[in-house]
Amino acid sequence: MSEKKNKRKVLKRKLFTKNRLVILNEDTFEEIFSLRLTLMNVFVVATIAAILIITFTTYIIAFTPLREYIPGYASTKLRKEATELALKSDSLALALKKNDAYLKSVVKVLNGDLEYEQINKDSIMSSDNISTTIENDAPSKAELQLREQILQEEKLLSKEKKGKK
Repeated sequence: MSEKKNKRKVLKRKLFTKNRLVILNEDTFEEIFSLRLTLMNVFVVATIAAILIITFTTYIIAFTPLREYIPGYASTKLRKEATELALKSDSLALALKKNDAYLKSVVKVLNGDLEYEQINKDSIMSSDNISTTIENDAPSKAELQLREQILQEEKLLSKEKKGKK
């Protein structure tokens, strides 16, 4: 136990013993620079300098275009182009599905599998579960007038049928 205490005392004394660093001109022996240091001061300064160098290097690599030269990092331009191409390919795939569904329904009509009245573009889209967006929900005035006219015609037809029975 006393050996450990002695070793600690010796280490503490070595770490905190003051030394002098002197830089002399060799020809004239004139003192150019003088500094009082301890071993602990040198250790602390060296550690802080190493941490600063590592931090600075990491910052330069991470936040400048130098990172493109590290394997595994892609350039921002390449990443942006890949995203744009992915979006375009998705929209093209959706358009292709719509066209295929429409062509299949046209082939059915030409083969005589379906009647002409059963085919419209909305039923084709719903049969293939393709979502479409409605751009304008509110009907126009002309559309409202057409609806009223059709309703009146249907009422007249239903009255005529009831009158014949």
